[in-house]
Amino acid sequence: MNNQILEIKTNLQIQKPAHEVFEAIVDPAKMTNYFISKSNGRMEEGKNLIWQFPEFDMEIPIRVGKIEMDKYISYYWMEGDKELFIGMTLTPKDGNATLVTVTEGPMNNDERGIKWLKGNTEGWANFLACLKAYLEFGINLRKGGFDYMRK
Repeated sequence: MNNQILEIKTNLQIQKPAHEVFEAIVDPAKMTNYFISKSNGRMEEGKNLIWQFPEFDMEIPIRVGKIEMDKYISYYWMEGDKELFIGMTLTPKDGNATLVTVTEGPMNNDERGIKWLKGNTEGWANFLACLKAYLEFGINLRKGGFDYMRK
């Protein structure tokens, strides 16, 4: 193990089939119910997108990487001046459920990296909880949850 490199890895099981989970992640009309406030398009391999989040007055460029229908989604976004990889693996489970595993990184094991690791691990755990609440119960957990962050 190289302790100079940090990577986030978190997962959560969602009680929906992989296709429904996949569509909730790649379709901006669905993503706006639990994650982003706006996107200029659907996540498709090789596309460059712009995302907006309800809490922040900024546009986030997204470069979509590899997409495997109902199995895998990857993209890149910027953390300051560093482009980071995000991978989402969808693993079918018993009872028509799907295990969603999110990885992000890498970052150096330094003060900046540790701050990123803490904040983004928390963020991905929140993403998974919001995705689960939206798909299983039709609830937008994010709504109002981060209003305190607006400047």
